[in-house]
Amino acid sequence: MANNGQVQDFVPISDLHPNTTHPRVAGVIIGKTDVKSFPDRKKIGLDRFTFGFTIKDSPDYFINVSSWGNDRYINGLSNSFSVGDCVIIENPLVATKDSEKDDRFCPSTPSFYRLMVSEAHSQLSICADIEIMNRLLPLLHLPVKDYRDFYSLGDIMANGQSLDGNVINILAVVRSVRPENIKYFTTADGRKGQRLEVKLFDDSVTSFPLVCWDREAIQLVQTLIPRETVLFISDARIGYDGFRNCMTATVNSKTIITVNPDTKEASLLFNYAREVSESGVLDEDDRLGDVWLYHQSHQKPVVRFDRDTHGHLIIQFICISPKMLYSDSFYFLLKRNNAITLITVVSSLLSSKCRYQVNEESQSCSNTACPGVDHPLTVTTGFDLLVDVTDHTGTLQSCSLNGTVAEKTLGCSHNEFANLTEDERTAIKWKFLLERCKVYFKITPSSKSRSGMRCSVLECSLADPGEVKQNMSALGSSCSPVL
Repeated sequence: MANNGQVQDFVPISDLHPNTTHPRVAGVIIGKTDVKSFPDRKKIGLDRFTFGFTIKDSPDYFINVSSWGNDRYINGLSNSFSVGDCVIIENPLVATKDSEKDDRFCPSTPSFYRLMVSEAHSQLSICADIEIMNRLLPLLHLPVKDYRDFYSLGDIMANGQSLDGNVINILAVVRSVRPENIKYFTTADGRKGQRLEVKLFDDSVTSFPLVCWDREAIQLVQTLIPRETVLFISDARIGYDGFRNCMTATVNSKTIITVNPDTKEASLLFNYAREVSESGVLDEDDRLGDVWLYHQSHQKPVVRFDRDTHGHLIIQFICISPKMLYSDSFYFLLKRNNAITLITVVSSLLSSKCRYQVNEESQSCSNTACPGVDHPLTVTTGFDLLVDVTDHTGTLQSCSLNGTVAEKTLGCSHNEFANLTEDERTAIKWKFLLERCKVYFKITPSSKSRSGMRCSVLECSLADPGEVKQNMSALGSSCSPVL
């Protein structure tokens, strides 16, 4: 009975109001920011310190808490608890939040208020009551946003740079966390910082970067078990990394990370992750570093090697000539021999699990790590083209252009192409033959090729002269190639 009385002594977050006197609140920490300092405008030469955190006491209600004070008090308070701890806050100030300011820099909460903890009037302690902890701890696995409102990693890749700068929710699995890769730095004004990149994956993308800058976020992700931990990441900021030519997600002050969320979608993703992990597909290296090749006569970078977020090697052709920039742009060349029938529509057997092509004679998948050995096969119809790409330095032969990439490039579906006349098909070919194009490639190892690699076109479009000149000028003046 004593415990029941103690539980009822707490004011629920949903009932908090500025008129509440001497409130006592119990909650579980679901988010926390690093300690920051600012010059004290009242006491010249001194700094004021602050940090914030978010507590939750029911499936639907959570609230932001902030604390200001001197170095000793704020750092001592911050070091006394972590995300996942159950705490009791006594006599906090209940203030009406500035919805525009608070929701811009802090997690968005359903409460109209925020709590302020001060050294003079408030007290925070770790909860040791088993009954209260048993009630609060399950809340850690409930996302703070609608559990159905999220982007898969494939969705992010499909939307590309249109998501740059947006804040979205993500459901994904931790692929790798490497504490030894934490990078420490000092800013120009003497502040110390750190950075850790975590790799995520799901059923659509095998590797996607999540960047953590805050010490609190880094401490949290270091506790996660790779390939066995599903994350619902609320309000992650999406950005485009121009150096690596890929999309990234970043943990910021609004972000709440829910570990192993208690949802159907998370459970299905966890089962997929376990299946893929056991298949060995994820055991290959995550990434190669950037490598620049030099043109022999002009000593300018003409090819850039990088990894995309799927872990595949990409070659981006970048031609820089001191003489005639535009005339040295790369050409996209369809093979001359049998050029009309080269653009073919084929039907192929595919594994229903990994979507690799199946050998029709053996009825077996060409992917040795395919998890769907005992699953039924499916038939698909689409483009299957081989093209050559050339510039003044050489030619990449027999590059694969197929599927939706081919449809987007040619401007028609395989069904529409099948109904075209021979003259119409020839017109499509000459739209690209010997024309300057911007082409992105994926390079994967292949035992069936004499070169030991397979080249696939990821994207192809006719080059815009103005864009080509602008990009080449920027690369020529700012890049520092490394052999």
